[in-house]
Amino acid sequence: MSDDAVTGIDHLGSGSRTFPPPTEFVQNAVARPSLYEEAARDRLGFWRSRAQLLSWKTPFTETLDWSNPPFAKWFADGTLNAAYNAVDRHVESGHGDQVALLAEYEDGSDGTYTYAQVKDEISRMANVLTDLGVRTGDRVAIYLPMIPEAVFAMLACARLGAPHSVVFGGFSADALRSRIEDAEARVVITADGQFRRGKAMALKPAVDEALAGGGASVQKVLVVRRTGGDVEWIEGRDVWWHEARETASVEHEPVWVEAEHPLFILYTSGTTGKPKGIVHTTGGYLTQTAYTHRAAFDIKPSTDVYWCTADVGWVTGHSYVVYGPMVNRTTQVIYEGTPDTPHQGRWWEIVEKYKVTQLYSSPTAIRTAMKWGEEIPAKFDLSSLRLLGSVGEAINPEAWMWYRRVIGGDRCPIVDTWWQTETGALMISPLPGVTATKPGSAQVPLPGISAEVLNDAGEPVENGQGGYLVLTEPWPSMLRGIWGDPERFEETYWSRFPGKYFAGDGARKDEDGDIWLLGRVDDVMNVSGHRLSTTEIESALVSHEWVAESAVVGAADETTGQAVVAFVILRSGTEDAIAEAGGEDKAVEILRQHVGKEIGPIAKPKRVLLVTELPKTRSGKIMRRLLRDVAENRQVGDTQTLADSSVMDLIQKGLTGKG
Repeated sequence: MSDDAVTGIDHLGSGSRTFPPPTEFVQNAVARPSLYEEAARDRLGFWRSRAQLLSWKTPFTETLDWSNPPFAKWFADGTLNAAYNAVDRHVESGHGDQVALLAEYEDGSDGTYTYAQVKDEISRMANVLTDLGVRTGDRVAIYLPMIPEAVFAMLACARLGAPHSVVFGGFSADALRSRIEDAEARVVITADGQFRRGKAMALKPAVDEALAGGGASVQKVLVVRRTGGDVEWIEGRDVWWHEARETASVEHEPVWVEAEHPLFILYTSGTTGKPKGIVHTTGGYLTQTAYTHRAAFDIKPSTDVYWCTADVGWVTGHSYVVYGPMVNRTTQVIYEGTPDTPHQGRWWEIVEKYKVTQLYSSPTAIRTAMKWGEEIPAKFDLSSLRLLGSVGEAINPEAWMWYRRVIGGDRCPIVDTWWQTETGALMISPLPGVTATKPGSAQVPLPGISAEVLNDAGEPVENGQGGYLVLTEPWPSMLRGIWGDPERFEETYWSRFPGKYFAGDGARKDEDGDIWLLGRVDDVMNVSGHRLSTTEIESALVSHEWVAESAVVGAADETTGQAVVAFVILRSGTEDAIAEAGGEDKAVEILRQHVGKEIGPIAKPKRVLLVTELPKTRSGKIMRRLLRDVAENRQVGDTQTLADSSVMDLIQKGLTGKG
């Protein structure tokens, strides 16, 4: 592969260490080696069997329709309801008293909801949404903190067959507006505010600002009271959830929809700067999330206490907080706050308090805990843990080993999972109780999944070689398109290797054929497990009156996986304004904050470097590979394709002079 074919985490390499699962774990494991044999023998029959994890109102007769690729239909003539599968059927089968949600708030207060109570709450909210004009097929935007009402809102929408579009509560008003407008949402569900690091932060003003500048489709705003702070109120549009809830009935018949009915839209960064609305449908998505959650996390519904630390604003929160775990009747923890509030042992305190058995988190969180020191988790009893998971990006072997030793007590299998917003559910992961795990490798596709590493010519690479990770056969939880843009769907995912889904990630096979992820091959960065478009951040920078041009790269970062580094050319004539603001150092901070306001804090560049030129090819394309070399303090690579090769000398001299 060429130097710039793969970005980022190429220090992973392969390792010779392997960890077979403990004997006791093997004896009681949900997953069995025979799953691989069953899937290899009859892939569609395998998925037909997995679909029986769900309750169908109308049984399906056709497993897969792939007559119009890349548009798949799974279980298309069956009907079902996602909320019924996640909640009602457990109550009907006598498990209504089982705890569904253990809600831990940032201040240490808590709340418990049984499956019967969740059924009542989502029925009430479905009735309220109906009163607000929501009908099957309407879109509802959800902009909430990580509180039980976020789960209720998603399931209430699913109950109505109204696709939800969850927007992460840390995103700005502009980011929220673009997503509301693209989906043409009819209702927004939000909160007055949220608690973050001990402070009450307003949330509803961002909704008001988003709707003041657009969002003409929105007719009502349903507001959850969380902080009790004052909020501006628009009579006739805004409705308090706690008031509407009082008179709402707990009786509500789920809307039975076809398996291909859209369940949700989730926006992810696109390389054009415009977010992509990834569409997932009901039957196939629920089948794969239920199966992968059960097998990869070894779920025992009656005894386990599972905790996925993701926010519902990301796909991990959709698939492995709301839908997978609840379809499997899991008892789980959801936590409102941050890992270091009020102290750096907060997560381990929660594990001890609830006797958590499975912990699913990100390499960024693990590396942060490593940085804080192992004496912090050592203060807490983590002996309840029996399995650990990692998601969001490739985990480096050192962090994997620390996770196993310090958090897992050298006894817990680790499932290092690869998947994406677009895939909907886990695709590559060890199976606990089956796989001898390797630190840093996601290893092999799960039973029923077909993945391959290809070279530039589209041929499978040999063991020990790197290439492009592709999915070669359709899978049940696959995205069904980009909302309103089928051409972009085909161009983005299916054009590089015709007939195959190109994931956008580089990978290599080790000598055993196990897969190691190497990071993004396009210009989308992976920061703390969140995919951010360079173009989107560049657009935000250039929207500032001082900035003439910008280029953004992801540079390796020991905590976040990748950090955003921006190279900025200032407009001529801005010298006086910058001097008035306090000089270049102050200007850099102003630009960082500007990006945070335009997109959200997660997108704020870690560094903004002021330069006089950017390296460009003769056709005008910015060579981000060379900028990554500078950002990571490496020797600059080949500059032959640059229109002016002296530009790199200028950049390096300029930065050295400032240092």
